Parts: sequence; structure tokens; C-alpha cells
Amino acid sequence: MAALVLLLMALLATGGIYAAASTANEAQAQTSSFTANDVEEGSKLFVANCASCHGVGATGSDAAPSLVGVGAASVDFQVGTGRMPMQMDGPQAPVKPVQFTEEQISQLAAYVASLGAGPAIPSEELVDASDGDTSAGGELFRVNCAMCHNAAAAGGALTRGKWAPAIEGTSGKHIYEAMVTGPQNMPVFNDANITPEDKQDIIAFLDTINDQGSPGGADLGSLGPVSEGLFIWVAGLGVIIAFTVWLTSRSS
Repeated sequence: MAALVLLLMALLATGGIYAAASTANEAQAQTSSFTANDVEEGSKLFVANCASCHGVGATGSDAAPSLVGVGAASVDFQVGTGRMPMQMDGPQAPVKPVQFTEEQISQLAAYVASLGAGPAIPSEELVDASDGDTSAGGELFRVNCAMCHNAAAAGGALTRGKWAPAIEGTSGKHIYEAMVTGPQNMPVFNDANITPEDKQDIIAFLDTINDQGSPGGADLGSLGPVSEGLFIWVAGLGVIIAFTVWLTSRSS
């Protein structure tokens, strides 16, 4: 009987902790201040521009996944970078000119956030690069991101026509949203994997890369020894050929 009672108590405790965590996640998803009017206007925009793929009510279809529970941050990233609406079917949604205003993007995010709990749009304090540690951010980036995005954040190829995009020029808000939502082939880095403070450090590091540019001259795409070796081979071979032509012309 004692063992049975202990088992029941453990189950009750586990259920209570899960309920508390679910409530906390829901509260986190509601940190963005959206009004009922935002949700209503966002619903109209969604039906007009997104429902043909994601379905009425954003429940998904054969053409696109469900958006219930993806959160406002996912919508703000995908629509705010021009990836959505997609221009055409493909292995990955590329960056293109944004088709909506900031207000419309906020309204779309409000509507999707109302469908279920998910990551919220980060506050300005969380994405302020001036408060981050660039040294720590560089280490975190090299450990968690460089294998796909390149150590210089120049991007790189993945499998089956997919790619990790270059991060140059990406805003701190969109970088943070990408980490918490995992767009395309990117894994999700929640607060248990990378804390908000560590995310801020990564943003500070990437901001430093954007500001410094390439102090060593032409970066050749920042693709590392492959592009540099190819350049040296082609340029060196060209110099040898040019010198040979010049030498033979003089001898004649």
C-alpha cells in the first residue's frame, strides 16, 4: 500500500508540474501585446493571402503545414523576411522582398498566436546587441551554428537542394526568432538549450561581423579554403600562362 500511495503521489506531482509548465508557456506566448482588433484584421489577411495553402483556420493542408501553436515569432520571421507567402514550391523558402507592412505582419502574427501557445515576438531588450558579450557569442555561434551557417555566417549548402542562408544584414529580432522557432531546416534552440542572454550574445557577435566587414580585403564569399584555393589556382595558372605567352613572343 505504501508503494501504491507513493506512486499516486508521484503521478499527481508530475501532472501538476506539467500543468504549471504549460501555463507558463501560454503566458510567454501572450507577452506580445495584441488587441482583439489585431486578431480580427489578421484573420482577414490570413484568409486572403495564406488560407489557400495553410487551410481555413490554419489547420494545414497537403500543400502546407498547420500553424496552430507555432506562435507569433514564427509568423513575424517568415513574413517579415519575405519568405512567406512562398513564390513557388521548392525545397526551401528563399528570402525575397517583404509583401506586407509592419502593421499587417503584426496582425497576422496576432491571429496565429490566438490559435495556440507558441514563441512570442522578442522584446527590444532581448535583441539589443549593445548589451551582449561578443566573445561569448562567437564561441556559442561556432559551437551551435557554424557547422551550417559557416564560421563567418556566410551560409552554406545542405542536402537535397536546401541551404543555410547567410546571416549578413539580418536584424537581431529575426535572428532571435529563428533560434526559438527553427525555420526551414534549422533546429529549435529553446531557452533550455540556449538562454535568452546567450542568444543576445550571439546577436552581438553577428552584429560585430556585419560592422567589421572583411578587414583582410576581398572575402571571396567567406567560404573558407575551398574558394581561396580555387582563386589562387585560377589566378596563379593565369599568371603562368600570361608569362609563357609573353616569353615566347619575345623570343620570336
